[in-house]
Amino acid sequence: MKSLRRVLGGVAMTATIAALSVSLAAPARAADERPPTPDSVNRVIPHAPYPVSARARALHATIPVADLHADPLLWNRDLLIRNNIGHIDIPRLEEGGFALQDFSVVSKSPRSANYVKTDASDGDVMADRARREHWPRKTWNSVLQRALYGADKLKGIEKRSHGRLRIVRTKGDLRRSLHDHVIAGILLSEGAHPLEGKLSNIKVMYDGGFRVLGLQHFFDNELGGSLHGESHGGLTPFGKAVIPRAEKQGLIIDVAHSSEAVVFDTVAIAKRPIIVSHTGIKGYCDTPRNVSDAALKAVADHGGLIGVGYWDAAVCEPTMKNVTEAIVYAVKLLGAEHVALGSDFDGGVAMPFDASEMAGLTSSLLDAGLDEKTVKMVMGENAIRFFSTYLPSK
Repeated sequence: MKSLRRVLGGVAMTATIAALSVSLAAPARAADERPPTPDSVNRVIPHAPYPVSARARALHATIPVADLHADPLLWNRDLLIRNNIGHIDIPRLEEGGFALQDFSVVSKSPRSANYVKTDASDGDVMADRARREHWPRKTWNSVLQRALYGADKLKGIEKRSHGRLRIVRTKGDLRRSLHDHVIAGILLSEGAHPLEGKLSNIKVMYDGGFRVLGLQHFFDNELGGSLHGESHGGLTPFGKAVIPRAEKQGLIIDVAHSSEAVVFDTVAIAKRPIIVSHTGIKGYCDTPRNVSDAALKAVADHGGLIGVGYWDAAVCEPTMKNVTEAIVYAVKLLGAEHVALGSDFDGGVAMPFDASEMAGLTSSLLDAGLDEKTVKMVMGENAIRFFSTYLPSK
């Protein structure tokens, strides 16, 4: 039965990706209508309130919750008000006890995006969207400019937040955000295709505010193979040149969507630990989206951090029970110090809870037998420590 659930999870996720591509490519609607994203794409699965024990509530109040990956910048929602659609906004982050959130910027996505074999040449729904929504003309034909435009979107939210959100670029920024109890936002590029094949664009991305550089997304690119691409190849010569240049610039490398060959190549080249910002573990849930235990162990053995996701293809069934089991599995496999949260909130997937309900996960992890120290590490302390160590000093 569990293997059947795994297969169905992969099928459901392929359908969700198709819905995501359709929603991004849909015609623009009138200003007084709902956003072009169907509620079903980023819905919260209906559920009774999750039980939170007194012990868990007290512990959760001490945790600086941190998440390595979320995609709210994809959608036309005001993140400064509490929404009743999607998974994440500033009020719900505050309710959930978040101290740090990585915000992903998606700059290219083929129409045929899927977890098995994505054709990189099959159009680009983000280019279509740039034209349809009248983004600056320079974004229409430039992946780099679309990435920078996405970064500017978060900067606009920061400016309008009146101090509730702070984009952090340095260790000092993060330290001050933690001290001031302000949500720290870190910009992550979902794939390194915005480099457009030029090493010089690493600095452009850095100057634009990015501090995490994903190598691939759904498709093979100039750097190497995607987990969901056609080649499944390792790093290209350009990819091998990007790693040291990006590290020297101060960027953290993310291999969340990279082929396993790229993961092993990157671990061999990287001088600093890397992250897998959002994933599932194949040994727990055997779907095409998930990374093998061996590859994740290589990242952990190199000092890296793995963010465990909550959606169907990551945990087979998007339930609090399965998310908890996946995290416990990861802790046993990789060691508690290498496990973090990697929700993929607002990533075009249905979730068992939203950002406001994180105390329920704390309680569930305690009920599953993890000790309080481990729960605090996984729920946020590991990510805070990682970024406090590997963000640039200035």
